Amino acid sequence: MGTKSTLAAALLLGAMATSALAQTAAPAPAVATHAGAAAQVIKVVYHINTGIDTAAAALNNIQNHLKAAPNTKIVVVTHGPGIDFLLSDAKDSKGRVFSGTVSDLASQGVEFRVCNNTLTDRKIDPGKLLMEASIVPSGVAEVARLQAQEGYAYIKP
Repeated sequence: MGTKSTLAAALLLGAMATSALAQTAAPAPAVATHAGAAAQVIKVVYHINTGIDTAAAALNNIQNHLKAAPNTKIVVVTHGPGIDFLLSDAKDSKGRVFSGTVSDLASQGVEFRVCNNTLTDRKIDPGKLLMEASIVPSGVAEVARLQAQEGYAYIKP
């Protein structure tokens, strides 16, 4: 083999080795980026505007959500018939009161917000709400605000 052939072969092997090293080193930044994203808190708004049966299913979804992702920030916004499960002594179709589940979820950081427009239109005394519920001026405006201004993901059970 001549000098030019030996030099060309050496350059080719060097290029191949450099390329192989570059390919094995490439995934490291992707792992670091993924690990950084995992630390971000996920914020979710659950929108409930239908009756008791939907609320029971939604509360079950929220419990499952928190089991899978316990650091999730969850806000439940209710209006129309969706507020009914947050009234004192409200029961599901099987006769179980909602207050215990709502209290348990609130102790895990879940917030429950009730539309004042609904309370006014239906002439419901705010004193009939469970103590874990807070009142917002408008349920739909609150859902929109959480999404647009605070970056909440939207879930409609």
